Amino acid sequence: MPAEPVSDRLRPPLEGWTAEDLDSLPPGGSRFEMLDGALIRMSPQSAFHSRVKRRLATAVEEHASEGVRVDTGITVKLDCRQRPEPDVLVLVRACLQRPGDFRRIAYEFCEDEAAQGTRYAEVSFTAAAHGERLGDLDMPLTAVREGLDAGREAFGIEVGLLLDHSRRRSLGRAWRTLDLARRHDGVVAVGLAGDESYPGDPFTEVFAAARDAGLHVVHHAGEGEGAASIRQAIGPGRTERLGHGIRVLDDPDLVAEVRERKIPLEVCPSSNVALGFAPSLAEHPLPRLREAGLIVTVNTDIPALIGTPLATEYARVRGAFGYDGAALAALAGAGVDASFAPASTKARLHREIESWLAIV
Repeated sequence: MPAEPVSDRLRPPLEGWTAEDLDSLPPGGSRFEMLDGALIRMSPQSAFHSRVKRRLATAVEEHASEGVRVDTGITVKLDCRQRPEPDVLVLVRACLQRPGDFRRIAYEFCEDEAAQGTRYAEVSFTAAAHGERLGDLDMPLTAVREGLDAGREAFGIEVGLLLDHSRRRSLGRAWRTLDLARRHDGVVAVGLAGDESYPGDPFTEVFAAARDAGLHVVHHAGEGEGAASIRQAIGPGRTERLGHGIRVLDDPDLVAEVRERKIPLEVCPSSNVALGFAPSLAEHPLPRLREAGLIVTVNTDIPALIGTPLATEYARVRGAFGYDGAALAALAGAGVDASFAPASTKARLHREIESWLAIV
């Protein structure tokens, strides 16, 4: 099914989004106040549909004098599939060269998430791709892990790593991703990302081996390609969560299966609207997914590009669907249960959510 056009209010302005506009630093409290979001900002949150990406302002600041040509008036355009063209990501990759670069993006991720109330996060990182690009398979992951450890100490946020692999890339790289996951501490899961029109079947043995090794498996599916991508992910792909999964509603039998198997959905409302997979936030299928008895969690999707931190996502959901504190707490609780956090961390997060609900 083709994507609906992006509404004009969500398109980039004619002059384009600047690097400063796209900086992923969470906005201040005044922005949350517009939707009574101060309470939401205080709510304990867990996040897992997120990626380690460089703050663009940081990239410009550090590398503009080191031979990396940066156009500070860069424009983000949408391609024919309603996704941002890769200019920005190419720029970010060009600014990720040294161990310190990777440590800093991980540390800044912790800083940004903690600032908006996130207590636990699982963040995706395409470690093998960076390692191959730089000729040192282990260096990027080692440095990211060091940055996350430093961020945990500084900001009190726990972070698990999910190593992802693009469906468009080779089977060999997928096996190398699994090898990294097995050898490095702090990796909780592996999974497929990228264009869902590429099949997941070639990677079936990789993810069977991952499960055998005690790793969790999470795939992006059901964002744009429909029920077939979900069936592959929950069948041969052995996924334990669905990254997006909103197209499950296309098939009532699939809804029943996902509900019966209690497979959580990582729903990213603002991203779905911005990329044309939902016509508007008011018409987003999130309420219908919940009404169908599915496990729904609220997430962001590359906030550096979409421009929506998790606290703002909760505020938008509250405003669009009229959810009260109990509904928001239920969504946050579903996120905790769907995470791969240790049992002690889950128990603590649930207590914090209950305490928050008692005062709202």
